[in-house]
Amino acid sequence: MKVKVRVIPRAKKSKIETFNDGLKVYVNSPAIEGRANKELIEALAQYYKVRKCNITVIKGQKQRNKLVQISEVSW
Repeated sequence: MKVKVRVIPRAKKSKIETFNDGLKVYVNSPAIEGRANKELIEALAQYYKVRKCNITVIKGQKQRNKLVQISEVSW
């Protein structure tokens, strides 16, 4: 499944909200050297209850608006 995500780096508190047709994710980490993306993946893994390796950022590696692919693998 593909999800549109708006990332807010350097937030006081990490949280996930629904936003228009996607999600708005607040992360504590700054957008330096991929730290915010790493925290984003961890937050989405907890939110969707999947492993971190099942989540990839397809578009927007260096932007606030991202397109994220979440694949569920059944073992």
